[in-house]
Formats: sequence, structure tokens, C-alpha cells
Amino acid sequence: MKIAIPTRNSTVDGHFGHCEYYTIFIIDDNKQIAGSQFMASPEGCGCKSDIASLLQKMGVSLMLAGNMGGGALQNLNSFGVEVVRGCSGNVNDVVKEYLAGGIQDSGEGCQQHEEHQAGGEHSCSH
Repeated sequence: MKIAIPTRNSTVDGHFGHCEYYTIFIIDDNKQIAGSQFMASPEGCGCKSDIASLLQKMGVSLMLAGNMGGGALQNLNSFGVEVVRGCSGNVNDVVKEYLAGGIQDSGEGCQQHEEHQAGGEHSCSH
């Protein structure tokens, strides 16, 4: 299993589409971290990039994220990447807490994204 985390300064970035890079954790059959790697974040807003297809090609099946808009969530899901929102803190600690069963999806989306999308216009300036 591979888990991606939008990262900035070794912590979960509050908005996946503007992160510095993605930390990809490789999880073994015993739900332990077997390794990690980094993937550069594409230019521009993540919701308009090909990040979902890139993560799918890498074998990522889960993203632990701070927050994102509904369009980005649907895009990731359509490429087989489950998303758990509401994560924060050091990426290593977040993965360990998730694997121990301590993190569930917050169910909350990024309001700024939703407002832009509802108006038919999309601006990633937040």
C-alpha cells in the first residue's frame, strides 16, 4: 500500500493543491512504514494538474490531506485514490496515527474552493 501526503516543511500542508511536494509512504503487510519517497508538486493548482493520474501510476491508493475542494476530491477518487481530510502535523506522525486507526475523514471540504466553483469561476489564490 502507498499513502501520499501533501507536504510543506515536513508537515501536512493545509491545502493539497499548493504543497511543496508529496511524501509517499510505502506500507508493508504488517501496517508498518517500509519506506518513503518524495514527489515534486506540479506547477499551479493541484485540482487542475494531473496529480491524480500520477499518484495512481505510482500505486498510491490513499491520500492523507489537510483540506481540498470537492472537485479535487472527486478527481482523486476517480483515479482510485481515497482521501482522508482534516489531517495536520508532522507527516510521519500522521501516517502512524492513521495506521493505528486514530484518523478518520473530517468530511469537511475547502469552503473557498466550493464558493469559487459554485460561481462558475475557479481561482486558486487562497
